[in-house]
Amino acid sequence: MTIAEHLVMVTLMLLRRYPEYAEIIRRHEWKNNLPLRSIKDSRVTIVGTGDIGTRYAERIQSFQPAAIVGVSRTGRKRSPVYDEAVKQEELEAYLPKTDILVLCLPGTKETTNMISRERLAMLPDDAFVINVGRGNSIDQAALVEALNTGHLAGAALDVMAKEPIPEGDPLWTAKNIILTPHCSGKMTLAYTRDKSVAMFCEDLEHFVKQAPLEHAVKRELGY
Repeated sequence: MTIAEHLVMVTLMLLRRYPEYAEIIRRHEWKNNLPLRSIKDSRVTIVGTGDIGTRYAERIQSFQPAAIVGVSRTGRKRSPVYDEAVKQEELEAYLPKTDILVLCLPGTKETTNMISRERLAMLPDDAFVINVGRGNSIDQAALVEALNTGHLAGAALDVMAKEPIPEGDPLWTAKNIILTPHCSGKMTLAYTRDKSVAMFCEDLEHFVKQAPLEHAVKRELGY
């Protein structure tokens, strides 16, 4: 729940031009006429349709997006909240039609650099990129370049290729970016702690009874 709410927060911040307004205020200026955008009628592509991606999709559905497309390894439609569910191999066909690209991927060999320079170039010039999965799923240098040249409208990253971000890294000063220090899923929310304990206790009971585990990690897949 906590990461899904973080995703909603940064989605709205990007659409309502928060990075630019924050810079305007930092300069002690008063300018309030930047054109805003909305989740309504936006085309949202969520790469990684596990618990995080699906909880986010459920929350933004009430904002009436034009479409919510879920992209996963299997292409299975995990929830009716997705208008379409496709395999990762089909991602490139959807990038040119994406307004908001959200990444909720695990860190595996298959997901490394999944959003490459070439795939970033396929996005529309006014698209946004949000990542709460793993920092190695995006070509970070290409993302910075796309932001600074105006190819992308903005980005929000809670995960980076190197953490902490090295001093002098161009990511710090990229245009229209929201950076958070890998904090979206920390155990600071009471609900998250309680849910984690409940899931552990549930599977501990299953383990004792030699029943199938509900929340087991599939080591061969890496998540």
